[in-house]
Amino acid sequence: MLNTIISNMIAIVFSGIMGLASVSCAHAADVMTSGEVRKVDKAAKRITLKHGDIKNLGMPGMTMTFGVQDPAMLNQLKVGDKVKFFAEDLKGVITATRIERDK
Repeated sequence: MLNTIISNMIAIVFSGIMGLASVSCAHAADVMTSGEVRKVDKAAKRITLKHGDIKNLGMPGMTMTFGVQDPAMLNQLKVGDKVKFFAEDLKGVITATRIERDK
């Protein structure tokens, strides 16, 4: 009986810890990256950004071209704009899934 109570308590504590860890990881993975627009190619649905480290992808800062998930995002941007963006690996292709002008 005592073993069952202790096992249940350990399971509850462990699931609580795991729940907190997954919330922290989800939040950390959703951090936007700072960048500057170098080129906007609406026809190819691509944007070139000089960016800082992309933490959720473990990628260092550099200048690179991204495909965009929603081509309408490109309509509001021009060369020289400071932006915050979120990039994801979608089926092996690094893609900008959110882009907003940095205030």
